[in-house]
Amino acid sequence: MTDRIPDTPLLDRARANAGYALNKMAMGLSTPEGRAAFLADEDGYLDRFPLSPAQRDAVKTRDWAEMVRLGGNLFYILKISAVDPTPIRAIGAAQAGMSLEDFLDQRLGKVANG
Repeated sequence: MTDRIPDTPLLDRARANAGYALNKMAMGLSTPEGRAAFLADEDGYLDRFPLSPAQRDAVKTRDWAEMVRLGGNLFYILKISAVDPTPIRAIGAAQAGMSLEDFLDQRLGKVANG
């Protein structure tokens, strides 16, 4: 897929269709049963969904920007981050291609205090 805005994956129809399984998997984490299954056996949970190898790898490595590029809707991807838990500011930094410290300083005008 070619993005109309460089380095900005737009969630258009093609990307949404490509990310259907990824988003469905992440939506399953809305239930206590889904979260428990994911935490107990992540590979087993991911096997329930027809993820592409690239999608599976992005989930396993928590590559937030790649999940979006592969059709993940940020709303659903945040469900994965909630299970980890990964702070949303860390996802923002990854999306911007910045370290968390730089992101907090440059984008939010804040300094991390540990």
